[in-house]
Amino acid sequence: MIIEQAQPYKQEIIALLESQKLPVNDLPDNLDDFLVAIQNQKVVGVAGLEIYGNFGLLRSLAVHPEFRNAGVAQQLLQRITEESSSKGLVALYLLTETAADYFDRKGFLRIGRDEVPPEVQQSSEFSHVCPVSAIVMKKTLKK
Repeated sequence: MIIEQAQPYKQEIIALLESQKLPVNDLPDNLDDFLVAIQNQKVVGVAGLEIYGNFGLLRSLAVHPEFRNAGVAQQLLQRITEESSSKGLVALYLLTETAADYFDRKGFLRIGRDEVPPEVQQSSEFSHVCPVSAIVMKKTLKK
């Protein structure tokens, strides 16, 4: 499996996200901060980062069901975290309805929406795409 830049795979990413019932309407035109996992020339996973000042919003982390429990999500999350640190980001935020326990194990802490920086709160994910029932999580990055 290889992890690479996502831009050439936009249609495959959309298909994977839709199959996992994740939002696609607000995907940025430019996927420069998105990564894909490729196995046998097929997109088997995706993870995205949106940058707001010194903060990152992790979004669209999805793995094809046939490749779950094989470390794909872990590798994508690790690369996104490393790239976030190298860009000088101080924290990653995310919203989830289904994977809070997974992110608990990966060092994310559950927080209230009011603890999210205003610039991240203004993202489409926070402002209207994800329901208010979604769990908000944060991971502080090493400097």
